[in-house]
Amino acid sequence: MKKISLIVPCYNEEESVNLFYDTVTPVINAMSPTEKIEPEYIFVNDGSSDHTLDILRNLQAEHPDTVHYVSFSRNFGKEAGLAAGLEASTGDYVAVMDVDLQDPPELLPKMLNLIESENYDCVGTVQHDRAGQGWFRAWASSSFYSVINKISDVHIEPNARDYRLMTRQMVNAVLSVGEYNRFSKGIFSWVGFKTTYLTYESQPRAAGTTHWSLKQLLQYSLTGIMDFSDLPLRISTWIGGITFGFSLLGILFVIIRKLTVGGSVAGWASLVTIILFIGGLQLMCLGVLGEYLGKVYLESKHRPLYIVKEEK
Repeated sequence: MKKISLIVPCYNEEESVNLFYDTVTPVINAMSPTEKIEPEYIFVNDGSSDHTLDILRNLQAEHPDTVHYVSFSRNFGKEAGLAAGLEASTGDYVAVMDVDLQDPPELLPKMLNLIESENYDCVGTVQHDRAGQGWFRAWASSSFYSVINKISDVHIEPNARDYRLMTRQMVNAVLSVGEYNRFSKGIFSWVGFKTTYLTYESQPRAAGTTHWSLKQLLQYSLTGIMDFSDLPLRISTWIGGITFGFSLLGILFVIIRKLTVGGSVAGWASLVTIILFIGGLQLMCLGVLGEYLGKVYLESKHRPLYIVKEEK
């Protein structure tokens, strides 16, 4: 008998938890007619302010052998939830899923078959489209993947979801990456292993509303870029070098003009404009440097990624 651990992060998802369990359980039970699959549900309550924890307690009491939960002391973010779920999992295979059923559980049997029959270590998923997200979010997401794959040594599949099924060996490799600032999609690619992707049409949420604002998505994108590329730092260096070169040319121009024409250079307004331009570039480069320095500062503190208040 093999065990599949289902990692399900939850944040204010009181309407979705029972619906998720009732929908996924029949799929798990029917996955292998010749060899029974033992499920392990690990719900991670990421500091929800609604009744999500109460529902998880009741669900665990009804199914004590298969349902478990980890509840944080506050909201630590989805990345912390994923890490906590992976650490708590004990299955031979581990799946990461969203509780809102935007990740179709019907793909699980095919994912398991690909791993067992074709020796894949991971089967991920890719949305065929982004219907319902709005044109700006769709464009921003497409641009993010295009940028990060050009500036990073790690290839991240465009429009890839967190929804994936992994072997225990790959999960252990992911857990060995002890970063505080985590970007799981990049980590999944960085550890390597034989991976393939299944494509599916985007699904609406089964209940509730999304908790990801545009600002959070932009911050998450910046985290991904800074975690897997130092190109912004190198661009800052290039900008500084080019600006310095132009400054030297400007000094030469002023000296030659003074020797050949005489008098001071007219146009204080243009001079002030140039000074402000160069000052702006310097501040921008310092800002990029500060972002990386801030990441290093957080890593050096060695704070835990999350704090567990209750688990069962």
